[in-house]
Parts: sequence; structure tokens; C-alpha cells
Amino acid sequence: MSILVSPSIGDSIHGANTHVEGVADCVSFPKEQSTFTRAASFSIAAAAGIAGGYFAAQVMPEQDVAWRMLAGLAFLGGLLSTWSPCGYSSLCLLRPAGRYSANTVMRWLPTFIVHGLGYALGALVLGTILGLGGHLLGFAGYTTISTIGLAAAAILYGAHQLGFIRVPYPQRKAQVPHDARQRFPMWVIGGIYGVALGLNYLTYVQTPILYLVTAVAMLSGDAMVAIGVFALFNLGRFLPMAVNLLPVTDIGVQGWLARRQEQAATLDGALLVAAGCVLLTLAAL
Repeated sequence: MSILVSPSIGDSIHGANTHVEGVADCVSFPKEQSTFTRAASFSIAAAAGIAGGYFAAQVMPEQDVAWRMLAGLAFLGGLLSTWSPCGYSSLCLLRPAGRYSANTVMRWLPTFIVHGLGYALGALVLGTILGLGGHLLGFAGYTTISTIGLAAAAILYGAHQLGFIRVPYPQRKAQVPHDARQRFPMWVIGGIYGVALGLNYLTYVQTPILYLVTAVAMLSGDAMVAIGVFALFNLGRFLPMAVNLLPVTDIGVQGWLARRQEQAATLDGALLVAAGCVLLTLAAL
């Protein structure tokens, strides 16, 4: 299978102009992935969400169930964002230079660290803005109405990812500035990419879980909670970069991601549906 990335990524590797628009917001499922398969994924996820929400609420307060589930979803959403064009770009452009060895990895560590600090700064800025904004708007965390709203959004975007409906997906359809690598040292590029990706809305993110994380951050009405939920999302975005610490080839990593892109989209949709059904169950109890 060819690597399923925007043609502009291939262009960027060869030094072409890398301004990107028109990134697709969901993979297109091929004919071999039948409607039945996708419907089964939706149904199993929904049933798991209902059952999980009900049984979890028997052993802990409903509010705790909701927050813990949403925290886990935020982290998994960050991991799934690796299948966005920027995820491919960061993994292939922010790599240790030269033949793999302990020395090349050590020289690359500042890039890795500064990249992570960029994500942390992004979570701090975005979480503070959304948390304080939610507080000014009068939001104060877990309520039945907010839970139902989050549940509806999760299920709709889950159906979107599974290819059943099309839901508006407003994003800045652009990638990280690939030409920066020609103008700055690698560690500076790592920081630029980390901040750009850590702010999440400066570049394209191919998982709607970002929208739920954004809504949770604002509905919390608490800057610390909002920073925390974005920190989890950004941690999930950052951790795949650690693969570059290992003796693996770029083409091997890219090929592995490409072969699993549709699986990632299916998992994304299933997680959203399951999360929505957990929240609906909690709201109904």
C-alpha cells in the first residue's frame, strides 16, 4: 500500500513549497470495508459505552466516571492525531541526522525535548484561554445538559469518522511550515513545530476528539482543568515522536502508519461513539 498522505508532504521532503490547503477531513473507506463492518463497529462501540457507563456508575460517582473517561479519551485522541498530515510530517522531518547511533540520538535529544516543551506551552495557552473563557460565560463543570450536549457531539462525529454522515469540520487546513528546516537549526524547528501543533488549531488535526477536548475545557469553567485536559491530548500527540529514539527507518514508520490509517479512523469513530454512549448513560441515571 502506498503511504496515504497529502501530496504536499512528499513535495516538502523534496524541498517544494509547502503551504497546504484542502487537507481531507476523514479517510475514504474503500469498497472492501463494507457498510456492515462499519455498522458493526458503531453498534459494538455503542453497546460497550452503555454497559461501561452503567457499571462504572455503580462503583463511583457519575461525575468521576465522566471526567476519567474524558481524560482517557483526550489522551487517545492525541495518539490518533498521529495519522494527520502534521503527524507524518513531524515524524519524518524531526529525525536524528545521520546514521543511527548513540551519538546521533544524543545530538537529537534537544530537538525532542524542545518539541515536547512546545506542546506543553500550547496546552498552557489554549487551556488557559478556554478555561477562563468558560468561566466568564458561566460554565461550571459537569451538568446534565452539558453531558447530553457532549454525548450528542461525540456520537455525531463518531458517525462522521465511520463514514455514515458528514458533519461540519471547521479547521485551518494547513500543515506545519516545512520550509523552516531550511532556515533554522533542528532544535528550533522542533520548538516551532511543538508550539504550532500544541495549539492544535494552527494546523489540521484529523480527529474530531479535538472538538470534545475543546468543549470539555470550556465547559469546565476552570483553567487548571482545561490545561490538564489539553496536556493529556498533547501528551498523546507528542509521545509518538519517541519512535525516533529507536533504530527504525523513516520509510518503515511511514509505511506502518499508512497501513493502519483506516484502522485508526475506525477506532477514532468507535471511541467517539462509545464515549457518547457513556455520557448518555450517565445523564440518564
